[in-house]
Amino acid sequence: MSNDRYTSPLSERYASREMQYIFSPEMKFKTWRKLWIALAETEKELGLDITDEQIEELKAHQDDINFEVAKEREKVVRHDVMSHVYAYGVQCPKAKGIIHLGATSCYVGDNTDIILMSEALKLVRKKLLNVIGELAAFADKYKAQPTLAFTHFQPAQPTTVGKRASLWLQEFLMDLEDLDYVRGSLKLLGSKGTTGTQASFLELFEGDQETIDKIDPMIAEKMGFKDCYPVSGQTYSRKVDTRVMNVVAGIAASAHKMSNDIRLLQHLKEVEEPFEKNQIGSSAMAYKRNPMRSERIASLSRYVMIDALNPAITSATQWFERTLDDSANKRLSIAEGFLAIDGILDLCLNVVDGLVVYDKVITKRLMSELPFMATENIMMDAVKKGGDRQELHEKIRQLSMEAGANVKQNGLDNNLLELIANDSDFNLSLEELKAAMEPSRYTGRAEVQVDAFIKNVVNPVLEANREQLGMKAEINV
Repeated sequence: MSNDRYTSPLSERYASREMQYIFSPEMKFKTWRKLWIALAETEKELGLDITDEQIEELKAHQDDINFEVAKEREKVVRHDVMSHVYAYGVQCPKAKGIIHLGATSCYVGDNTDIILMSEALKLVRKKLLNVIGELAAFADKYKAQPTLAFTHFQPAQPTTVGKRASLWLQEFLMDLEDLDYVRGSLKLLGSKGTTGTQASFLELFEGDQETIDKIDPMIAEKMGFKDCYPVSGQTYSRKVDTRVMNVVAGIAASAHKMSNDIRLLQHLKEVEEPFEKNQIGSSAMAYKRNPMRSERIASLSRYVMIDALNPAITSATQWFERTLDDSANKRLSIAEGFLAIDGILDLCLNVVDGLVVYDKVITKRLMSELPFMATENIMMDAVKKGGDRQELHEKIRQLSMEAGANVKQNGLDNNLLELIANDSDFNLSLEELKAAMEPSRYTGRAEVQVDAFIKNVVNPVLEANREQLGMKAEINV
């Protein structure tokens, strides 16, 4: 690390080495060379005058890239692809004349971009699956733990801790579905030429249309893809980048939603993200336990969601068969979007794996609000003992207002049960009323819903991807 120039926080603080490698120069230029080999092999197999000796020479130097030679050459020609064609040719003098034969720069540039995005999505998928696995375990563990639910962040009917977590979990499952669809739809550009017409191959293969039709499928197979896009300009449609980054932004949105809920719950002292033994929460307030991991998830997620606008605008503003105003933007937006989501998922995994639940605080808050929520049940019990439903409804409304004023205006505990017990029209003792305050009576089907969701929806996904599970995430700072 150099201390006298800017370094990206994405590489220094947030993204894993694995994701950084995918977007590294080494990965990029090794992929270029694989593509040049695939092209040469295809052209040889389809009848061009290319020898086995030339192919073997290319393969012998596939991985030992002479970066310095390419760098010096680029200073002269100002063209990154031709610099690397030259550098490869220095190492492969016999094959020098057939490297990049019939291709344009986008043959290596665009095909590599698709390959790197596919690899990056594969890593994102693995981490997303592990977040789903950890969240499923958490939801299952706390599926029956009653807690106060909120609508508009105002007390509402009770739910369970596990049911709330299942809401986060469901959004991540939606993201997984989107990821699998988009990654499964990725195709290579193939080798289409300067305007996508394959005119150079028409010349190379002397107008043999049948042979030219075989080029793209053969290249795709050699590079591990099922197909190439059937039509293109010089580049693949930049809408592909838009679709990919929308998936990434969707995961970021789900992570942001979860992190916000955790931050609010930590404020309420109900649920807390991991806090290490020697971690400092504040330089001034030694007692503080800030939810810094969840805050970092939210922070990076906002970056990713906004970053998704880059490929969308780039796609919308391409001119005809291509312009070059996409290049600099793509170098930043695609790589950094993936580096950021990689860091986000590591943080999510770290947080969910170590979430602490304070059940006594949860119960205390729920019990302070439960008498208000139990009034319908209390009224029904009183009617069963001979009370008039309409009269009791008005009385319980008035007593609720009185108890609410005691809580909000006077700072006292909720005394609604005592007020009801002291009113003879209800004919219910304080003991009977307290017995009706069993929280599980008011959580509806929350536990059953979580059980069914995990059994019928989540577990089949986890079972089908069992070999991907078991990851642990360490965060850098």
